[in-house]
Amino acid sequence: MASKQRKLFCEISPFTYAISEKKNILIRFIRNKINDKDMAVFRSDKKLEYVISSCSSHLIKRGKGIDPVTQENKAVNIRLASDCMNGLLIHPGETFSFWKLVGNTTKAKGYREGRVLILGKLTKGLGGGLCNLANTIHRVVLQSPLTDTEFHMHSDALAPDENGIRVPMSAGTSVNFNYNDYRFRNDTDQVFQLLCWCDDDNLNCEIRSDKPYPFRFEISEEDHHFEKEGDEYYRVSRIYKDTYDKDTEELISHKLIVDNHSHVHFDPSVIPPEMIR
Repeated sequence: MASKQRKLFCEISPFTYAISEKKNILIRFIRNKINDKDMAVFRSDKKLEYVISSCSSHLIKRGKGIDPVTQENKAVNIRLASDCMNGLLIHPGETFSFWKLVGNTTKAKGYREGRVLILGKLTKGLGGGLCNLANTIHRVVLQSPLTDTEFHMHSDALAPDENGIRVPMSAGTSVNFNYNDYRFRNDTDQVFQLLCWCDDDNLNCEIRSDKPYPFRFEISEEDHHFEKEGDEYYRVSRIYKDTYDKDTEELISHKLIVDNHSHVHFDPSVIPPEMIR
């Protein structure tokens, strides 16, 4: 009989998880002090002229089984964090760091308890819901010439698809202060600007530039299906970043960015049988 796999130290109890988290925060803090340079920190109230990409996502989910309090708290948290980066200028060679701009999510700053994913389980945590902001930023970055340099993916399948529409990368970007960061770099020769703002119902993000860009970008997905492994289900697909010439509409590149194999955290009974392999 195969021996039972030993738990990691962080998996033993909430106490050991907290110890591991503090250790990771300290290690990342020291590493940032030593290594970080050329970080984007300057913001401008003036919008750059050309919209390169844009994306919106709902601030609050409503429905059966959804806690309205944590959803309202998530909206508060996203508004606070997006205000920290709205108008950010990313000059050539500079890097965007989510946690460099947001900092620690404390009660003193006004952050509230929202939903967080810890060891594969949804629970409550201060500043919860900011993965939604990080993921919306990630989506506009993917549809721009900017380069991801740090990306952590907890799951692509936290909820059923809305209205049966499959949107690749509609969820899944993981951020935890400060050791799981989301970062991207400007490897081009022109200035870009990140805009993040909230209206009554939506979080909105844009990437703008000081001059037009000759290419446009799309996210595509291939071979989307579900697989059952033991008693668990996983969403499987390959996600690509496609680059097109704006003038000719010629496909310039079809680059694999995620070979997706993500644990399903919703009721698998809603998965259409024909989608299961």
